[in-house]
Amino acid sequence: MSEMLIHALPLSGLFSLQHRRHADQRGQFSRLFCEGGMTAFGQAFHVRQINHSCTAERGSVRGMHYQTAAQPEAKLITCLRGAVWDVAVDLNPDSATFLQWHAEHLEAGDGRSLLIPAGFAHGFQTLTDDAELLYLHSADYAPEHEAGLSPHDPRLSIAWPLPVKNLSVRDAGHPMLTPSFAGVRL
Repeated sequence: MSEMLIHALPLSGLFSLQHRRHADQRGQFSRLFCEGGMTAFGQAFHVRQINHSCTAERGSVRGMHYQTAAQPEAKLITCLRGAVWDVAVDLNPDSATFLQWHAEHLEAGDGRSLLIPAGFAHGFQTLTDDAELLYLHSADYAPEHEAGLSPHDPRLSIAWPLPVKNLSVRDAGHPMLTPSFAGVRL
């Protein structure tokens, strides 16, 4: 039996993973990542970097971040504490879902992760205080290739569940999309 089930989501290449739990009198165990298991589902993903975030206040937004085509990265996101509303935006100009977004509710202990492909922007809003996320990245962070979208961009019309607050200076400074935005062609 597979240690995870992968479910396709409405945006091309975006997946939700349900991790199989093993429980006994000691507690429970889940495998959060297996490169071979991902490949078996046709989702090649080699981990290059692991990050951990702690966000103190409910309603805070981090994002919408992406890396350009020169250094694309996929992400596997898991909530370790609290709950978040995790958002992905398709930036592939050849996709039928270009500039569309999809969000998933991730909660600590729900056994789920979100697999965000390269060429997507990612961000989240905390639904609880003290939310923690674990991020597995398929590429090294390259600051010269980082970019972002405004969480308030009317062209995206992301329906944040709570009023947006606590944007970093960097995230608040991301520009609005212009008609000339070409996306991320991989």
